[in-house]
Amino acid sequence: MAEKKKNPGQLVFGLDIGTRSVVGTVGYRTDETFHVVAQCERKHETRSMLDGQIHDIEKVGNTINDVKKDLEAIIGKELHEVCIAAAGRVLRTIDSSATLEFAEETTIDAEHVYTLEMLGVEKAYDDFQAANNTGMKFYCVGYTVVRYYMNGYPISTLERHKANNISVDLIATFLPDDVVDGLYKAVEIADLEVANLTLEPIAAMTAAVPTMYRMLNIALVDVGAGTSDISITKDGSIIAYGMIPKAGDELTEVIANGLLLDFNEAEHVKIDSGKKSTVKYTDIMGIEHKAEPKEIVRIAENVIADITKDISDKIKELNGNKPVSAVFVVGGGGKIKGFTEALAKEMGIMAERVALRGEEVFKDIDYQFSGATLDSTYVTPVGICLNFYEQKNNFIFVTFNEKRIKLYDNGHLTVADAAMQAGFPNEGLFPKRGPELNFVVNGKPHMVRGETGEGAVIRLEGKEVSLTSPIVAGDRITVEESTEGPAASATIGSLLEYGSTISVIVNDKKIELPKFAEVNGNLQSEFYDIKNGDDIKMLNYYTVSQIIEFMDVMLNPEMNIYVNNKKADKDTQCFDNFSVIWTMEDLNLSDVSDEEAASAKASTNQKAPKKIEIETYEDAVEAESIANSEYADDGTLDEEYVEYKQQKEEARRREEESKYVPVTVYVNDEPVTMNNKPDYVFTDIFDHIDFDLKNPPAGKGIVTMLNGEKAVFSQPLNEGDKLEIRWE
Repeated sequence: MAEKKKNPGQLVFGLDIGTRSVVGTVGYRTDETFHVVAQCERKHETRSMLDGQIHDIEKVGNTINDVKKDLEAIIGKELHEVCIAAAGRVLRTIDSSATLEFAEETTIDAEHVYTLEMLGVEKAYDDFQAANNTGMKFYCVGYTVVRYYMNGYPISTLERHKANNISVDLIATFLPDDVVDGLYKAVEIADLEVANLTLEPIAAMTAAVPTMYRMLNIALVDVGAGTSDISITKDGSIIAYGMIPKAGDELTEVIANGLLLDFNEAEHVKIDSGKKSTVKYTDIMGIEHKAEPKEIVRIAENVIADITKDISDKIKELNGNKPVSAVFVVGGGGKIKGFTEALAKEMGIMAERVALRGEEVFKDIDYQFSGATLDSTYVTPVGICLNFYEQKNNFIFVTFNEKRIKLYDNGHLTVADAAMQAGFPNEGLFPKRGPELNFVVNGKPHMVRGETGEGAVIRLEGKEVSLTSPIVAGDRITVEESTEGPAASATIGSLLEYGSTISVIVNDKKIELPKFAEVNGNLQSEFYDIKNGDDIKMLNYYTVSQIIEFMDVMLNPEMNIYVNNKKADKDTQCFDNFSVIWTMEDLNLSDVSDEEAASAKASTNQKAPKKIEIETYEDAVEAESIANSEYADDGTLDEEYVEYKQQKEEARRREEESKYVPVTVYVNDEPVTMNNKPDYVFTDIFDHIDFDLKNPPAGKGIVTMLNGEKAVFSQPLNEGDKLEIRWE
């Protein structure tokens, strides 16, 4: 077909297969002019078509054959190929929504928006299939975005914003495969092959709305007999289709009832009221009448208002809940006077922006015979022929993963469209997250997302491309399914709650204690790997024994323990801001007030020297000296002297430990950390590893290496050193 189109004289045969009749048009194009050489119309003898869909394929095929023969007789040539269109009223629309989540806040680009829209279209397709439950195929012929959302809030434009998630509401339009199949079979009965199949709204748009206008946000309404078909353009493309089941027949019926006319006479009155200053008609009693168009409009004004309101509502719905900039009306039903004005009022736009397209549509159409009807009724038949030259809005075939599939080409087909039509799973196109991790912390549910896998590998004609890459007829596409990322993981130590602490006052010194974690009733360390369903509690208390262990101190078994000035034991629980005292003294504070306890303690120590805050070893030496010189002969103070001696030893130990330097080395590739000396030599490592030097295997000697060289036991060890120790 592509080679034939280069011949400007090639005849194009177009068929408008309507509910009441079949209109055939034959012509050819030179430059910008389309020359119509023949045109004829045949009425259906029976109701073989209803609402634009073929019900009796055989009878419709015979009517097509009659039209073909009439045209062949006029042009003196046989016709073998035909251009056809599917009625807009057979299109099905469905509302859909989709959400795209990100692992972290992400700057939105065009690829993200396109991916989001494709998710919405695919969901619409799945919902549509589920609702119909027929096993029938449907072709997505267009969609329009109603609203975008960013982090749950409506927004007009997503690109360049940062978001954790984005969402879309859209309306998708589908063409049932049985409609396409019925049209193909009907023309086959007439020994014709389909050269091009488009949609009637697109055909009408091709003839009635110049390409330059389609950059604007406008609507075309084809007011037929039983339905009003709607299409909407924006940015050079048709973005949405719709239909309401009200049209010209309802106007004809109300006129017939109001003027006492039969249906056909009422149809003439309706048409004449839109183009004549005086309308003549004969009622069923045989009486002739004359009427002004405004009288006809008055009879039909309620029905006009009802139809135009429904058309306006549908246009707004398809256009994202807002009116379009202008509306073009074609078809016989819209010819009645006052129709366009009523539609403009309902749309809320100026009256001059709603116009009936008639003879001006045909300024580039050259009818090469007399008696041609130049009005909006014949816009669609001519548009079907003109659409052949664009060769889009047609069905094409591509190969997807070695499978040949049929696609409806709206001029903007991408790899994503082919994948959806081929039934390739949506989750196979986009990176998949690993399983999420769900657990509870302190009674509150927590969820950690799995990591993202790799996206699908897409090749078009052997070259790696993206989902948004355009495709044409005959393309070969292969898609390797995306992968799933690692499952979510988390440890106790990674939880924000774990970072909180408990403060207790131990012997007048504030101690910060990290909280314990209890998992399913068992204490766990910060390195515990959380599992699905875990019930985690961050304990908000320490027992006295846990405090002693944390502080790494040893208590004399004879010592008394007090918690909040009350006698306690090592199992007593200490919560935030509790005070703890352990001492050799019996403070007897459990049965007296805090003030009384302080007074009693002061009286027992009235001879005591001035207390020295012991922070360093030197402080302890000074305190011991004072106690020794002043109280060495007083037996009652021997206990205080002993306490100072203990404090001195503890201060000395702390001072030594403050000089310890942690060093991590690798023994046989395993990390070992030493933290008990200011510096280390090779032999120190044996205090930190399980290696029995006393019982060597028979006949073997020890091999020691440091950083690849033979080691000496007195050799210093430094951070990151690599040690090898083995029997050989």
